[in-house]
Amino acid sequence: MKRILLTMAIVLLASSVAAVTILGPGRTQPSTKQAPAPPAPAPAPAPTPTTPPAPAPAPAPTAAATPAAKSADTAAPNSKAKYAVRPPLSAPIRPDSIGSLDPAQHRFRIDFAPTSAGIDRIIFSEFWVNAQDRIAAERHAAAVAGGSLGEAPPMPPIESRYQLQSEGKLSGFSVPLLAMHSIIIDGVRVDLFSKAWMQSQPGEFVAIIDDAQGQSVLRVKRAYSIVAAAGGGFDLRLQQGVENLSGIPRQVQIIHYAPSDLARSPNEMMDIRRLKFGYLLSTRRDPAQASVLSNDAMLERADVVKSVQAGRFDVWPNEQQRAEEHNLSWFGATNRYFALALHALPASEGGGTVSKSLAPVVEVVRAQLGSPAPSDPTGAPSLFAIVQSPLTDVQPGATADFSVGVFAGPLDRNLLATTAPYSLLEMVGLIAYSLGGCCSWCTFAWLANILVSFLGLLHGYLVFDWGLAIIALVIVVRLLLHPISKKSQVQMQRISKGMAALKPELDALKARYGDDPKRMQQEQFRLYREKNINPVGCLGGFLPTFLQMPIWMALYAVLYLAFELRQQPAFFGVFQLFGGWEFLGDLSAQDRFIPLPTSVNLFLFTLSSINIIPLLMGGVFYVQQKYMAPPQTQLSPEQAQQQKMMRVMTVVMFPLMLYAAPSGLTLYIMTSTLIGIWESKMVRRQVEEEERNPTPPKPSKTRDALGRLYEKAMERAQEKQQRSKKFKDR
Repeated sequence: MKRILLTMAIVLLASSVAAVTILGPGRTQPSTKQAPAPPAPAPAPAPTPTTPPAPAPAPAPTAAATPAAKSADTAAPNSKAKYAVRPPLSAPIRPDSIGSLDPAQHRFRIDFAPTSAGIDRIIFSEFWVNAQDRIAAERHAAAVAGGSLGEAPPMPPIESRYQLQSEGKLSGFSVPLLAMHSIIIDGVRVDLFSKAWMQSQPGEFVAIIDDAQGQSVLRVKRAYSIVAAAGGGFDLRLQQGVENLSGIPRQVQIIHYAPSDLARSPNEMMDIRRLKFGYLLSTRRDPAQASVLSNDAMLERADVVKSVQAGRFDVWPNEQQRAEEHNLSWFGATNRYFALALHALPASEGGGTVSKSLAPVVEVVRAQLGSPAPSDPTGAPSLFAIVQSPLTDVQPGATADFSVGVFAGPLDRNLLATTAPYSLLEMVGLIAYSLGGCCSWCTFAWLANILVSFLGLLHGYLVFDWGLAIIALVIVVRLLLHPISKKSQVQMQRISKGMAALKPELDALKARYGDDPKRMQQEQFRLYREKNINPVGCLGGFLPTFLQMPIWMALYAVLYLAFELRQQPAFFGVFQLFGGWEFLGDLSAQDRFIPLPTSVNLFLFTLSSINIIPLLMGGVFYVQQKYMAPPQTQLSPEQAQQQKMMRVMTVVMFPLMLYAAPSGLTLYIMTSTLIGIWESKMVRRQVEEEERNPTPPKPSKTRDALGRLYEKAMERAQEKQQRSKKFKDR
């Protein structure tokens, strides 16, 4: 703040003022474009800012930037003597809301802030903070529909409804969603983050800008309207216009806040808030401007925060996007299940032409950091995004249009992939089944996309329940892996028995050649070949588990991030029939077998309930190891101790790490392990049957891959030893 005040004082005391580059109020830098400057006042203390500061100016545009892009950053400091902002008439203290909380009529209700023509909060009519409130609301609605209003449970309070709102403050200012920041008129910035807006009708706001003589120069209008999209969309139309009331042409730019931090749900295991972009390639590469891309245009919130702290404020376009002349189509902020995004209006008002580009109204997107949000347990700073339009000429009596579409809704694949205009703009790219951070690569987003589609297929056409769909997915995966699982386990059982039979001979070799490791290794290898045993073949028994690990990781991302499973109960909600029991009432959350009255913050997770499935999973793992682990008789004391430690880690640590994981994931792993135990039991029977009716050993050329690798390694070791011996004999 001191730096901002000092900069403003220096500019005000200068004898001649040049036009300066601006991202928003509060920070300036010189520019090459000159603009009329107000008379320099007498020295005085630096004034207190009336609007939140915006990020520092971006670096100078590269040669690839267009002339409009170069002039888009030019603006002189706000001059109260040159322009003044006022409402057309006196405005009410609290603007009226639009929409409603009736799901049959609207998707949400929008409450507006008393300043800056922004949104205070978006309250959804059918989404709730937790599953218990959702169940209570559904029972209330069912009782009312059945004419049993007197027996209906009470509707949960409005605070229990999910609200899409921005939290935190920027330099002490509460910044509403999509609030107007300022306007640049012929190189002079005029603050619009104020109460100088009048509500002309619900959702519509107007401000008048007068010059120093009191003559009206511009009329700025913002109008929010709910769009009744086919298929049940969650869209708003934000109509923004700047009308030239003067008799001379004007050049204007508008600056307003964009989708920024969304509220973080309580008890989330990780922060997966992101900024995502959809863009068009240059006209040279895509002349029709038909394909909207988004795969490589996602920024993790933590990365944006680090970038801003390092002094890099641009989030769109970066150097590569500017050089390749990408055109922005949509830009949004997401949290775990919801998104707020600005997007192009693909159909013009006159009809016929279709444009997927947001570039005519959004030229640059920059970020700024504010105070930590109260609901963020990490204490990380809030993130704010600011968009700036290109420099636009407005003739006398004409109106410059800066209208955009606003998506405020869930990250639902079916909605974004099939509903206009989201499908046309490929806004399904807002969804990313990735846990972010260091786990971005190991969540296998491509596999997660397949899993969520297949789960939806099982749920919608076969079992009609998400819990049963997860169990059905287990069965399908185990069937696909059964040939590998059976072969590897049979091999492991055979090798385990063979190694147990060889133990006396191995002990004799150790007693004879214990002082000569190389000779001991040769004799062991000879014995293994004679008995046709591969000592490393036991590892093959764990192959099915390793093959399922990518599925577990991808399924974790799906169950944690897929909106389709949000607050969905297992087994048709049968447990909730017992007095509203929370057990398995939400497959995307912990199973909550016994809810605790208070939460305890532990090192790995927050303990808010006794979860039974992870505990059962530990018991299942213990039983599985009884079938999968090699017999103790073939192991040395050191190996037996290592196996015991591994058993403790698997039986105790793995369930502990998954204690707060989505119950759908623990249900999947436990079911898969139970089926694995049954498979192991069948394999044991098969091995015992083969022992009663032995078959001749297979030729060595058919030995498994691990065995061949082991043999080759031993042969190379022998050859190396022989060459070394010959060299010494010389």
